[in-house]
Amino acid sequence: MRPRQHLVVQTKAYIAIGSNLGDRAQTIESGIDSVRGIDQTELLRVSTIIETEPVGPDGQGAYLNGVLCVRTSLSPRALLRAMLEIERTHGRDRDREQRWGARTLDLDLLVFGDQRIDEPGLCVPHPRLHERSFVLIPLAEIAPELQIPGHTRTPRAMLGALVDD
Repeated sequence: MRPRQHLVVQTKAYIAIGSNLGDRAQTIESGIDSVRGIDQTELLRVSTIIETEPVGPDGQGAYLNGVLCVRTSLSPRALLRAMLEIERTHGRDRDREQRWGARTLDLDLLVFGDQRIDEPGLCVPHPRLHERSFVLIPLAEIAPELQIPGHTRTPRAMLGALVDD
């Protein structure tokens, strides 16, 4: 009898990264380094970091935004926990902040392989991904033809539709 081999499933995931408080560029750089350090996760690609106007309450400064592509053997929930911990170590307190308000570091799980998840605290693909140019511009740069579960359009086509509107 041969010993059982454990198959390690690796999933490609896309993470949005943004900051509009403090030294935004340094925070983004540190956030990327922190994502690079997540156990069982390899950072594959980093989009160009772009400056965008904030979505949400008035009085916020401009954001720096980008998208990261990782390959991970973590579950979606475990990857999300690691991302939330990175936010916390960068001074974010989700419990005390205003919805869509200013933040030191924002990490959002956009896509996790071909999975569709709708659970409390975890919705993948991100439900507003197709409406947000600050996500679609960097996502279309690093994965223009990505097939997003539940969507018929690629990031490139979604971005084109936003521009047309």
